[in-house]
Amino acid sequence: MISLEEVRSRLELAGQSHLLRFWPELSADERDSFLGELSQLEPEELREHCRAAAEAGTRDSGAVGLLDQRMEPVSAEFIGSVSRSDQETLKQWEDEGFRQISQNKVAVLLLAGGQGTRLGVPYPKGMYNVGLPSGKTLYQVQAERIRRAEQLAAEKCGSSKCTIPWYIMTSEFTLEPTEKFFKENQYFKLDQCNVVMFEQRMIPAVSFDGKAILENKAKVAMAPDGNGGLYRALVDGKILEDMERRGVQYIHVYCVDNILVKMADPLFIGFCVSKGADCGAKVVEKAYPTEPVGVVCRVDGAHQVVEYSEISLETAEKRNADGSLVFNAGNICNHFFTLSFLKSVAEKFEPKLKQHVALKKVPYVDEEGNLVKPDKPNGIKMEKFVFDVFQFSKNFVAFEVSRADEFSPLKNADPAAKDTPATARRALLAQHYRWALGAGASFLDGENRKLPEKPSLSENEEPPAVCEISPLVSCFGEGLGVLMRGREIHSPFILDEKKAEEIRKSQ
Repeated sequence: MISLEEVRSRLELAGQSHLLRFWPELSADERDSFLGELSQLEPEELREHCRAAAEAGTRDSGAVGLLDQRMEPVSAEFIGSVSRSDQETLKQWEDEGFRQISQNKVAVLLLAGGQGTRLGVPYPKGMYNVGLPSGKTLYQVQAERIRRAEQLAAEKCGSSKCTIPWYIMTSEFTLEPTEKFFKENQYFKLDQCNVVMFEQRMIPAVSFDGKAILENKAKVAMAPDGNGGLYRALVDGKILEDMERRGVQYIHVYCVDNILVKMADPLFIGFCVSKGADCGAKVVEKAYPTEPVGVVCRVDGAHQVVEYSEISLETAEKRNADGSLVFNAGNICNHFFTLSFLKSVAEKFEPKLKQHVALKKVPYVDEEGNLVKPDKPNGIKMEKFVFDVFQFSKNFVAFEVSRADEFSPLKNADPAAKDTPATARRALLAQHYRWALGAGASFLDGENRKLPEKPSLSENEEPPAVCEISPLVSCFGEGLGVLMRGREIHSPFILDEKKAEEIRKSQ
């Protein structure tokens, strides 16, 4: 292990020697643990990180220039759309996507470094159960969608078997509980060797005077480096080499908290591959001009995501002749990358990514060693965003999808107004209800009375019947006609593999 003298010298070089001020008070175990942590901090990187954080934290937020005059929407030639494309074109894209999956060229990559703090739980979001009738967690739903996508690709393309590797980026906070959860659930019947977990870097929280913060006498206050930490983590964990070894060429990247995410979506993959894209983003139509989501657009000719705080109200409300918003492409953190593009980012562009500043209330120990929980922001956390690499793409595309079918994030605890377990559950059950009606089913209440059919529901409206369809039976709404056409179904209803097999045998 690195010596105390060497650590002290490195910290002095970084201007952070205060981190050892409680050293005489530490036990032998605490000293060993603390030395191990401090040895991971490269002095030059630490010095620059603390300097940049302090500079960014003291910068007048009002001085940040708006981007209105430099923005323009993504050109129509670089946008695909589910709703505005004919069925033949959609089928061509989907067939291309399944073809790539069947050849083992597609992987999915999950961004799962965040905890469920805002949900009020002490474990990773992926372990959360939003209250579905089946009791499934987000991780289980996503794992089963991967299994079904593999099965569909093999069936459609005549392959005996195909594999979609699942790469999961965790953090110091989420790696151990995620690994344990997957092991306890036998990896949801996925092959363990095809579920690859890796860890993003942690970086120190910094005070406004440029000093790394101690959260206790023997530990630096650390935070994940944002989902844009993906690009360094891919190198640190040798993930790019693993992908290359497996023959992966295309990667579908998404966030853990979207209950409607389509894993390795063949339509999206096929669209991007058909267009020769090296980088792509799914987008949804903004719900209203001031919706607090980033907008995919071009700034000075380069594609990027502009946050809602970076444009004026006038620009946000600007409309086309047909009444649609000019800047309408809402970012949902659902991306396509080629392996070659990710390699170029890791090799050349990662150091150029913008650092975003978050002012946070960071618990710390004062000069006397007392734990203090501040009531206002006292620290700076720096992070990078996964979408900030769009600017380096040589052939960027956007793909517009339906919010009702593809985007319902889980961020807040009930009873918040939006993005809660209740809204996520409602979104998934409403989708499955629409699928059942579309397949020709009708629903009955407890007294065998037919329930009214409502194929179109508002965002906050509960479906008249409760219907959950296992991803192992259908993950895109496919194949339900043979199971549900002409059937009268009592609510609540769960269509899982066992129930589907019973229906097939009874036909």
